[in-house]
Amino acid sequence: MSKQLFILGLTNKGKVFRPSDWSERLCGVMRCFGPSETGTAHSHLAYSRYVRPIMIGDMKCVVLDEALRETEPLAYNFVLSFAKDNDLQVSEACALPDPK
Repeated sequence: MSKQLFILGLTNKGKVFRPSDWSERLCGVMRCFGPSETGTAHSHLAYSRYVRPIMIGDMKCVVLDEALRETEPLAYNFVLSFAKDNDLQVSEACALPDPK
């Protein structure tokens, strides 16, 4: 399993990032990079397996899979630049699969 980065919907100063749909917008732009993943809570939408929105508690986040760096380095750098330009918190972690 490749490393994953979590981009949190909080700035480094602890403020909630706006607009409220930022994660869906970012992931929507990135949906053409890599295989799509469906069957989430928003199953009418399809996102890339490498860049997908999630909720952690009541905070919107984006999971960036490092596998994207191998296949589309410019797309990977775009997502990281978005986080940096907006002063968003980024953490390395591993997403657990949904229990079935």
